[in-house]
Amino acid sequence: MWSRKKYSLTIVFLGVALLFCLLLNISLGSVSIPFSEVISSLTGFAVEKETWRYIILEFRLPKAITAIITGSGLAVSGLLMQTLFRNPLAGPYVLGLSSGASLGVAIVFMGSALFGAGFAAILLSKWSLVIASSLGSLLVLLAVIVASLRLRDTMAILIIGLMFASFTAAIVSVLAYFSPAADLQQYIFWSYGSLGNLSWEEVGILAIFWTAGILITLTSIKNLNSLLLGEQYAKSMGTNIRRNRFLVILATSLLAGSITAFAGPIAFIGLAVPHLIRQIIPSANHIILFPAIIFGGAILMLLCDIVSQLPGSEFSLPINAITSLIGAPVVIWLLIRKRRFNF
Repeated sequence: MWSRKKYSLTIVFLGVALLFCLLLNISLGSVSIPFSEVISSLTGFAVEKETWRYIILEFRLPKAITAIITGSGLAVSGLLMQTLFRNPLAGPYVLGLSSGASLGVAIVFMGSALFGAGFAAILLSKWSLVIASSLGSLLVLLAVIVASLRLRDTMAILIIGLMFASFTAAIVSVLAYFSPAADLQQYIFWSYGSLGNLSWEEVGILAIFWTAGILITLTSIKNLNSLLLGEQYAKSMGTNIRRNRFLVILATSLLAGSITAFAGPIAFIGLAVPHLIRQIIPSANHIILFPAIIFGGAILMLLCDIVSQLPGSEFSLPINAITSLIGAPVVIWLLIRKRRFNF
């Protein structure tokens, strides 16, 4: 049994590790910049080359902040879904949330095939992508929740989520079949996932949705502990189940929907980070898990971004592939090492 001091020290260690990964992420890239010049650029002191300051402030720093927002937001979404459904396999990707968000973005990107060129011209903006992605994920999750009210078998609910994912993927396939090559290519590149295409304005928009999702999560975080013991127990403790479920759905939709709209449908993070943190911190208390999962998701995404950008090379790999290539072996190793599944 860990003491409160040990929990606090572990969370502080994760915070320090996040700061280290942030500086490492900003320091590495296709252009070699001395670490002292990176610090000078960030703190406003004079640098040897102004181009280095431009690269740091206008490209690497917004990309690193996007990685932090994306990793922490998806990790929190995974925690919320796993607690709501009391199922360790639940997550934005498994339940079809990302697929719903992808359908919303696909309609915006490839809507001209069905609704005419004027439709896409009107809707093709960052705000419309965020709204379409959030609505898509919200509709899919609401459908899964309605199904969960009629079914008590959690595996059946997961299967329904996968069926919704297949259904939305089929609609995307139909849109893709009738779309011009340019629209289709635009959607495919979006689906690979990317953290480096956002301006400061777009990072600000994403941060607004992230902040809203995190604040809503904070309002229901105490009730999440009682949900782990079942809805009947939560009701006996005075928890308003319907209100709490709505808040969890709203927070997850804002986080997963906006992140998917800006960075693409990034898999693995939402499902695996809560399990990774539970292997490190043996606690089911969400007040302890919540900050640790925020730090853990951000750290893992920063590390994946470092690998994907291939330091010293002009090439970069899809972030969506790197998250699974790095994260999946780590989760398997931790589970084998611990010999049990904490949930």
